[in-house]
Amino acid sequence: ELPPSEFMQVADSTWLVLSVVSNGCAPSGSQATGVTKIARSVIAPLAEHHVSVLMLSTYQTDFILVRERDLPVVIHTLAGEFDIYKEESGECVPVTCDDVSNGFLKPKPAASPTLHPVQSPQTRFCVLTVAPDTLPAIATMLIDVLFYSHSPPREADASSQDLDSITFFAFSLIEGYISIVMDAETQKRFPSDLLLTSSTGELWRMVRIGGQPLGFDECGIVAQIAEPLAAADISAYYISTFNFDHALVPEEGIAEVIQLLQQRQESGR
Repeated sequence: ELPPSEFMQVADSTWLVLSVVSNGCAPSGSQATGVTKIARSVIAPLAEHHVSVLMLSTYQTDFILVRERDLPVVIHTLAGEFDIYKEESGECVPVTCDDVSNGFLKPKPAASPTLHPVQSPQTRFCVLTVAPDTLPAIATMLIDVLFYSHSPPREADASSQDLDSITFFAFSLIEGYISIVMDAETQKRFPSDLLLTSSTGELWRMVRIGGQPLGFDECGIVAQIAEPLAAADISAYYISTFNFDHALVPEEGIAEVIQLLQQRQESGR
C-alpha cells in the first residue's frame, strides 16, 4: 500500500516467518526457545544448506525470517528434528516434506562463510515492553525519538571500526505485543512507570556485525555469532536490519563475548 518512492529501498525477496516453540504451535501455551537454544538446531543447519535468514528477537519471543523461495529447503532441513506447522485460517496445520517436494532442489553445499568484523560500542541498552493500552501515553515521545531526535548517520561513520557509541532504537508491534530496544540514556526520557522490563532490570551491550552493509544473499552471518554464544551458554537478543546485524548480550558478559568472537575470527583466517 506504500506509494513508490526514490527514498525507499525494497529487498527483492518475500520473506516468511518461522517461530520455534517448545510445546506445539498454540500461541497461548508456547514457550519461546531463544536464539541461543536454536543456534545449533535451526540456525546452523540452515546456514549449512545455504539458506539466508534474518533474525528478529522481541521481548516476548524470537522469529526467524526465511525467503519464500527457500521454504522447500527449510522444511527438508528441519523436518527430521521438528514438527512443522503452517497457519491456515488461524489454525495450525501439520506440514510434511511431501507438501513441498514439488520443485524441491537438493541444496548446494555452502561455501565457507565470510567472517565479518564485529564492533562493540560502549552504549548500554535496555530491552523493554509496553502494555498496549498505555501506548498512546508515550506516542508523542516515541515519534520524536524514532524520527526527530537523531541526525542521520554520515557515510563515513558506517565503516568506522572503532565506535564509542551507536544510535539504535528498535520498535516492533507483532500480534499486539510491543517490544522496544533503546539506549539507557533515551530510556530516561520516558515515564518509568510505563516501561516494563525483566525483574532484574539488566542492561545489555551490543555487538554489531559487518563493516559495511551486508545484503541478503549471504548465509551464515547469524550463525557466526549465535554458535559460539550457544556453546558458551550466553543468552543473546538478535536483530537483523536492512544493513547490519546486531546482537545484544548481558552487560556483565560482554568481555567474554568479545573474546569468543575474536577467537573465532582468528581460527577462521
